[in-house]
Amino acid sequence: MNRIYTYIITIALLMSTGTLSSQSREGDPYWVVRSIKIIESHANNMLPSVLKSKKLPRSEERGLQPSSDWTSGFYPGILWYLYIYTNDYYWMINANTVTEFLEEEQYNQNDHDIGFRISCSYGKGYEYTGNDKYKSVILQSAKSLSTRFNEKIGIIQSWNPDKKRDWKCPVIIDNMMNLELLYQAAEISGDDSFKKIALKHAETTMKNHFKKDYSCPHVVDYDPETGKARKMDYNNGYNDPEIAAWSRGQAWALYGYTFMYRVTKDKRFLEQAEHVADYIINNPHMPEDMVPYWDYNSPKIPTKRDASAAAINAAALLELSTFQTKLADTYYKAAEKTLKSLSSDKYLAEPGTNGNFAIKHATGNFLAGSELDNTLVYADYYFIEALYRYLELNRSKK
Repeated sequence: MNRIYTYIITIALLMSTGTLSSQSREGDPYWVVRSIKIIESHANNMLPSVLKSKKLPRSEERGLQPSSDWTSGFYPGILWYLYIYTNDYYWMINANTVTEFLEEEQYNQNDHDIGFRISCSYGKGYEYTGNDKYKSVILQSAKSLSTRFNEKIGIIQSWNPDKKRDWKCPVIIDNMMNLELLYQAAEISGDDSFKKIALKHAETTMKNHFKKDYSCPHVVDYDPETGKARKMDYNNGYNDPEIAAWSRGQAWALYGYTFMYRVTKDKRFLEQAEHVADYIINNPHMPEDMVPYWDYNSPKIPTKRDASAAAINAAALLELSTFQTKLADTYYKAAEKTLKSLSSDKYLAEPGTNGNFAIKHATGNFLAGSELDNTLVYADYYFIEALYRYLELNRSKK
């Protein structure tokens, strides 16, 4: 019996026995359970086209993309979260299958996004199953990411030089999200050089990427010869970097420095995360429902929302609330309010609609006219991550 036939029979048996459903515990909030079940339904509806094409969903506008797309790791990550939530073998089988579509990406040195691709797929898979086959992929991916580290500057270069944009060594705030891959590789291999790269990148970014109010532009360009920051710039967010406060960029910063404090216990990173959290939570342009506009300083507010930024904020704030700071309760309540908004009919799509994506009203790149008021697979990913963190926090309190 070949592998594909075995797979089909296994799935058929699992579906026939009614295992395709989320498992909740007594006392779990109804709205959280409902949201996860809706995500599960969307993910399952999307699965046949993913398996057939061996491509990964990005958005309703962009459709299915090859593994080289920066968003390719998020759908496998959603499946891994469904597995850990449901303890359902159906999701483990499919998460493993879809994760392996990204295997070749471990050698991708073309940009920094290998962290997004691999941490959310192989990284989550290894975290939840301990599958030894994933170790070598994680380790090689970290080696590939490390080739982009500029020791003189102390930064991981995000993109290649661009004469049209006058970029010599462009670094984007999103790059903070790739440091998790380096730490996981260090734990697997015992090679602390990965941690040193991550630490230096976080320190250099903290020094050069933020304005006095702790907002940040999308891009900072460095001079490879002098090692100094040349200029702030934009690719996403508002096109004046002195004004810009791209909401998803602030969310990446919040998440990234919260993670760095978790793994280092360096109070500098906790303080940075708290400053960014304060900027987000208390921003005068934050809507009442905590789902931000695409840029906090857009000259035209109200404007398009970015529900993906809200989902990332919620996931980060929930973790930040566990660090026993004076504002822990503030962070928790802000995250809870955000999640309740995203779980409402305004933002959460019914199964069979919305191109089989869960979250509505996300914005990819406003000024580029790309994925406006659309779906984004990473909005779904960070939404389910935040919901799972919320459940775990509430369960631990009982």
